[in-house]
Amino acid sequence: MVDIARPGGGGRGTAGQGAGVPSPVASAVAKTTAAIKAAVAAENTPAPAVPPGKAAERAAENTARASAQRAARTVFAPSATGQPGTGGPAATGTREPRDEEKAAARRLARALRNATIGQRAAVTTTSATPPGRLKMRQAMAASAQRAAGALPTAEPFTRTTRRRVPAPPLRVGIACDVSGSMMAFTGPVASAAWILARATASIPAAATATVTYGDTARALTYPGHAPARVSEFTATACYEDFRGAIDALDGALDLSRPGTARLLVIISDGEYKDTQHADGQQRTTRLAAAGCGILWLAPDKPGNTPVTGAQVITLTDPAGTAAAIAAAATRALRGA
Repeated sequence: MVDIARPGGGGRGTAGQGAGVPSPVASAVAKTTAAIKAAVAAENTPAPAVPPGKAAERAAENTARASAQRAARTVFAPSATGQPGTGGPAATGTREPRDEEKAAARRLARALRNATIGQRAAVTTTSATPPGRLKMRQAMAASAQRAAGALPTAEPFTRTTRRRVPAPPLRVGIACDVSGSMMAFTGPVASAAWILARATASIPAAATATVTYGDTARALTYPGHAPARVSEFTATACYEDFRGAIDALDGALDLSRPGTARLLVIISDGEYKDTQHADGQQRTTRLAAAGCGILWLAPDKPGNTPVTGAQVITLTDPAGTAAAIAAAATRALRGA
């Protein structure tokens, strides 16, 4: 006689499924329920708290970038007359560049191109077959795997190749002090600013912009435009909007954002009123920490006060000191 198990079972025919063993359907339902509960719990788990110090740094950086964007819109946005939005053009006139200035721009362009050229990076790869250098430990592991009847996964051959890493695009911001203490140096300042801007503009994918700063920061050359002529200006301002100039260039060229080769060039004696020097120091320190090189061109006179951390050279004849400018710019770009 065949013993038919009753529901809830226990007969001889249900010896493999006792009363305490859940059915496959029940097990699947239990597993699904547990998975849903785990997913809901994970979704409702709060994100890891940001340490107070990091949160403050992030807030300060966001504030600085917002300030830079506002300054860039003010300085570089043209008004209805097509002039800079800060009240008119910074230059009083223009002239043709001299032959020595053109030659200096070409030399500086070569130096900047070499300073930002992509480096050759070593890439190491492994493989199960030649070519490459044989590593005995990996070869023995592969032999052991084959002897055990397993599919070999060891890769005993290594090969190192070198490839050129693409150069990041170059961004150069130029800030020219036009306060009264720079009155005797407007010629060299204008010449140096043109050489720097022209050299940068001749490099593919590079961008440059120039501002003057006295009572306020004003645009001299705009991002994406190569200056064909040398802009001339006077230096009669009674104040120095140093922080406004740095903010405008930062906002226009993203000098504080990694991903490009960046250089801020300041042409000034550093004689500022109020807290302009301290405020500018705070901004250049922030830019340097983000990987932006800082180059300071000081007039040939005593009493210069450059910001800390900048590559400093004395500006005499800009065309004659182009080699020194190129060397200093190279060091600043490479962080040396």
